[in-house]
Amino acid sequence: MTRPRVLMVTGAYFPELSGAGLQCRQLIRSLRDRVEFSVLTTKTDRALLDHDDVDGVDVRRVLVDASRPATKIAAGLRMARFVWRERFDLLHLHGFSQKSILLVALARMLKRRVLIKLTSVGHDDPMTMKQHGGAAYAAYSRADRFVGVSPRFAPLYEAASLPAERFREIPNGVDLERFRPADPVLRAARRRELGLREDLKLVLFVGFFSNEKRPDLLFDAWLDLVSAVPDAGLVLVGPSRSAYYEIDERMADAIRETARARGVLDRVTFVERTDAIEQYYQAADCFALPSSREGMPNAVVEAMACALPCVVSRLPGVTDALLEDGVSGVLVPVGDRPALTRALRRVFEEPAWAASLGAAARATAVARYSMAAVADRYAELYGELTQMSQTSSR
Repeated sequence: MTRPRVLMVTGAYFPELSGAGLQCRQLIRSLRDRVEFSVLTTKTDRALLDHDDVDGVDVRRVLVDASRPATKIAAGLRMARFVWRERFDLLHLHGFSQKSILLVALARMLKRRVLIKLTSVGHDDPMTMKQHGGAAYAAYSRADRFVGVSPRFAPLYEAASLPAERFREIPNGVDLERFRPADPVLRAARRRELGLREDLKLVLFVGFFSNEKRPDLLFDAWLDLVSAVPDAGLVLVGPSRSAYYEIDERMADAIRETARARGVLDRVTFVERTDAIEQYYQAADCFALPSSREGMPNAVVEAMACALPCVVSRLPGVTDALLEDGVSGVLVPVGDRPALTRALRRVFEEPAWAASLGAAARATAVARYSMAAVADRYAELYGELTQMSQTSSR
């Protein structure tokens, strides 16, 4: 059988950063010898090329300006025109949004297979989509395969009464060579390279400055922590200023103002973007993510692979599937600032326990979330769908 031709559709792609876009890029790199990929994505940066080559892969970008809603319509039409002209066997949607409706319809007209990766509970899971109804759910429900990234998606899929044989659970993967533990020597070297203070115990956050990722809650908990752990520092990595709709640009400013007023601004580091995120994990002592909603947070898996003790919101079927509370990480109730502070304090006050959490987290990442193993499962799924197309066309 010839190599499957897969058209990836994602909301952002390198050099613009998003969790879905980073997973796409890692998957493409892992399967480049077995699958022929092209990428269709939106962009918010006008300076980026509309037609580009990234890692030897053809990438098409369509501008979307959040301040001008009409650009969404124009972007949808441009993406549809590209899908109509592109040669592919399989349309792989990373998440489902309004623009996906027309793309699925076109793929069906062209007799191409459609795979939808479900990225976030409460956004594109089957029950949420079914409740929306209308054209969106009609298009969504016609996909040939659905991939859930965490166990939470399976019961939601079943509740939506979609065909059981179309569902697969495949987690997000992590590059275990790139994301690896740091010994004290490497940790100190990373801090020097990144300009981070070597005299602080560093809590790391990686994600958007959004009301769902909750870096503001982490900052508040960290302020409470400082009274008990006066040498605690905080590193916040992620975009705080962007046209991306989830980002609240006021959040970082409020954190800075409060830190300045409390006299701790010199212990809070903001990193707007980095292409070497693994270095920040290797420089940190602890990772924290107090999200209120996730599908499968890449940042947690990356932190686990780097053997960091992780303090994360308990999201049933999502984070509690990644971490075993008290064994490979710490799970705290969503929005519970005192619980978050207590967990961070224990991590710093009981270093042997913290080290055991990190070691167990690394072992879990190796056993379950290797990108090589995840890529093999996608290669099998792509082959299955391509064979279905070839059989039906005979």
